[in-house]
Amino acid sequence: MIDRYLTPEMKALWSEASKYRAWLRVELAAMQAQAAHGEIPTDAFEVLTARAAADPLDEAFAERVAEIEAVTRHDIVAFTRALTERYGEEARFIHHGLTSTDVVDTAQNLLLDEALTVILADAAKLREVCRVQAVAYKYTPTVGRTHGIHAEPMTFGLKFLNWMATLDRDAERLTAARERVRVVMLSGSVGTYAHVSPEIEEAVAAAWGWTAAPITNQTLARDRHAEVLSALAIFGTTLERIAVEIRHLQRSEVREAMEPFGKGQTGSSSMPHKKNPILTENVTGFARLLRGFLTTGLENVALWHERDISHSSAERVILPDATAAASYAARRLTGVLRDLVVFPERMLKNLNDLGGLVFSQRVLHALIDEKGMSREAAYELVQRNALHSWETGEGLRDLLKADAANPLSDAELDAAFDLAFYLRHVDHMYGRFGL
Repeated sequence: MIDRYLTPEMKALWSEASKYRAWLRVELAAMQAQAAHGEIPTDAFEVLTARAAADPLDEAFAERVAEIEAVTRHDIVAFTRALTERYGEEARFIHHGLTSTDVVDTAQNLLLDEALTVILADAAKLREVCRVQAVAYKYTPTVGRTHGIHAEPMTFGLKFLNWMATLDRDAERLTAARERVRVVMLSGSVGTYAHVSPEIEEAVAAAWGWTAAPITNQTLARDRHAEVLSALAIFGTTLERIAVEIRHLQRSEVREAMEPFGKGQTGSSSMPHKKNPILTENVTGFARLLRGFLTTGLENVALWHERDISHSSAERVILPDATAAASYAARRLTGVLRDLVVFPERMLKNLNDLGGLVFSQRVLHALIDEKGMSREAAYELVQRNALHSWETGEGLRDLLKADAANPLSDAELDAAFDLAFYLRHVDHMYGRFGL
């Protein structure tokens, strides 16, 4: 991920030093449980814990690990040797009975847990902006569109309410995915606990409020990570759904809402008049990345026998990048919606631009319900006049009034073309969300 797209939290979280601090946290947690079970000296654990607190792992340590790894070609071996250099001979009790992936996978879960917590906070902020805008535009009439074509009246606030509800489901998925990776694996070389007892794993899990993985081999099964990437990809589709709507509303032919455009901002190097929806276009691009990361995550599930490392190189890219992309895109979209420029007058103009065609279903029902016409005859009457309105630009109400086959009076036509009829259940829908 390019640094400019990394939020401060994600940049710090996925740094090399942060990774090694997570590894050390796992190692120390295992040592604490082993000391409690009499498997290693308690004073060794206490000395290492004190030294780690007084001299936390930093970028200089990460550089030293890289130097050692250039020779060993093994990251955990380089890590443990660097720890011995830094903290002294007590470090010999680190990694006692564990295999590399016990540490790497469990530590990676620590980082994913933190990353998903950040993203859930980002999603909550976006949801709150949607809530505020839903209330602000609760009764602002606009035209609903299906297939890109005017359908029937609605309110602009209902769009935000719909997005808010989707974000609630995203939060549920992200929370469930976070729970799926809140597991500890400390089971040894092929998951048999031959050199580390199951009680050590269970003790670490209990101390963290997590769960011990019920069974593993040399890795945690990658369906857990695929679930995380799936939740992030679906969250990305929500962001894209919102972004695409803003992009459409900003089109010159629509101009009902637009991204904020800052003082001094330019939209084109050649056309000074341009105001382009670049922020939401970026969000769309990030959503595509998130879906791509999911594809790799799914392919990482099937590994050879008890383990190979075909997944690990990919995960070093896709897990930091997926979480960083989701956080960045959510924050960008939050800013867009918070400062969205809205044109209610333009919405009303667009609603009325087709001469009342959006009221056709209400006329259809009036003919059926109040005049007893068959559905087929009523549909033919309304559609004939509606198509004529499309072709000539004449108002549908005027055409119906002039049609000798229309039995509706002026008052009944007025009722059929009443905007309030379409918005009468808005309060009820908002009430479902306590608004």
